[in-house]
Amino acid sequence: MSAARFIQTIQEKVRFEWLLLLVFVISLVLRFYLLDLKLFHHDEAVHAWFSYRLLTGCGYLYDPVFHGPFLYYTTAAMFRVFGDSDLIGRVLPALLGALIIPLIYLIHRLGYLDKRQTFVASLFVAVSPDMVYFSRFLRNDIFILFFTLLLLVSLLSYLEYGKLRYALIAGLAVGLGMSSKENMPFVLVIFGSYLFYLLWRRRITLPPAWRRDILAAAFIAIGLMALLYSSFGAHPEVLADGWLRAIEHWTAMHREQRLAGPWYSYILLLLLYELPIFILGSVGVAQYVTLRRRDFRPLSYLRSKIGSGAQGMAVHDLVVRCNEQLRARFAFTPRDKREEFASFCIYWTILSLAVYAYLGEKVPWLLLHQLMPMIFVAVYRMTTKKMIIAVIASLFLIACTWHVAFVPADVNEPIVQVQNSEEFRDVLALIDASDHVAVVSAKCWPLPWYCRGSAPGKLVYYGGRVSEATLASGDFDLVIAHDQESYPELEGFSKRTCRLSYWFSYHDIRDRFMEYYFLRDGRSGSVNIDLFIRTA
Repeated sequence: MSAARFIQTIQEKVRFEWLLLLVFVISLVLRFYLLDLKLFHHDEAVHAWFSYRLLTGCGYLYDPVFHGPFLYYTTAAMFRVFGDSDLIGRVLPALLGALIIPLIYLIHRLGYLDKRQTFVASLFVAVSPDMVYFSRFLRNDIFILFFTLLLLVSLLSYLEYGKLRYALIAGLAVGLGMSSKENMPFVLVIFGSYLFYLLWRRRITLPPAWRRDILAAAFIAIGLMALLYSSFGAHPEVLADGWLRAIEHWTAMHREQRLAGPWYSYILLLLLYELPIFILGSVGVAQYVTLRRRDFRPLSYLRSKIGSGAQGMAVHDLVVRCNEQLRARFAFTPRDKREEFASFCIYWTILSLAVYAYLGEKVPWLLLHQLMPMIFVAVYRMTTKKMIIAVIASLFLIACTWHVAFVPADVNEPIVQVQNSEEFRDVLALIDASDHVAVVSAKCWPLPWYCRGSAPGKLVYYGGRVSEATLASGDFDLVIAHDQESYPELEGFSKRTCRLSYWFSYHDIRDRFMEYYFLRDGRSGSVNIDLFIRTA
């Protein structure tokens, strides 16, 4: 290699990696900027509260309703080191959401993505509304997504180098993923079935020590799960029936369809928030199918040669050429890495879409597990023209991200399901200004989290409506009641109503989807509370 060519190569590499670093910095900014701008979502408050109780000595016992233990132990550790707050509760999800981009870079370094594909995939992850919003969100799904990518990188590295350390990292990813949420088995089935396909087609071969390595990885995964699910040995009984209770609970949720929606619910969300990725993903699938049909035509090639006159070429030579095409199609060689990775990502996308379309519980954070493989499909055959289109189309993603994540108000978006209202800040201010508060409703979340530092006895939780005489004898400054089990009035108090939480209503926009798409002007359902503020 000449000196000039060497310098040009170094310059190209530096430009690419500095550009990727810029994308990573953008992802960090979007995830950490004003991280506590919005109040905790209902589920976030529950997760933070259980983590706080774990920190303050109440222990942890696995309950499938609230998913796996990893979130609680790590969040409690963050609270222990940095203090308990909304901001600190969201730091680890934000960090893991951003660290997906270095994992994509590692896939590039292994040869499965070229520079253009890596840049655009990283850009999509950095600015995607769903990726950003749920990285600023104390739920398990961003943990699962990070461990999914870590598992993918470690498996590809193991197949590439055959080193034990990559098998151990894969075991770590599986153990922590399984300890985060009950949908990690879907990921393992998708990855495992494609791996078996590659082995069956003899497209890959396992390293000589694969039996030892798999056992070591399984030991790491099972050991982590046993440690975390048993609460570090405090509840060993969970290991016997925890998995069965998880299956029973989520099977019941699927049948009940508590948060139901049509099978195409996630397609609508993709069209609403991730339109460029959905379109480019569809184009990627079409390109892949077209190229496979065009490239794999050995018999047609043979017939065309014979029909047009082979000009003395021996039939044997024609068969050899056909066999070369067959080997190029079915052999897993370095030059086929990106095509094989595209095949896997299409398989991953289709199965993920199918699984979550079938499941009865339709919640927006599950879109993450469908969006990630779709991003990889969207960057298939990333030409310069296609890359420019993708970069320009990212402006749409940025606009959606800004609206759902950085508008300091209640926004009518399906992504913010059962979000605690910004009006609730006024309630918290009133509580801070009061000496004695009565809560006469069972629907009090997120009060336990936001009032955790209040003086003992400041808040009295009755769990339901009580008599006016009881309230009068309690000398309360503030009474908080659910509006559907409230009082017409209380003597000596002024009354006002505010929203506790709100959610997007599909029924309001189902006949005017396109109008809502551009105006985002739907009506929200809400849980309202009545505030009785002492005046005398």
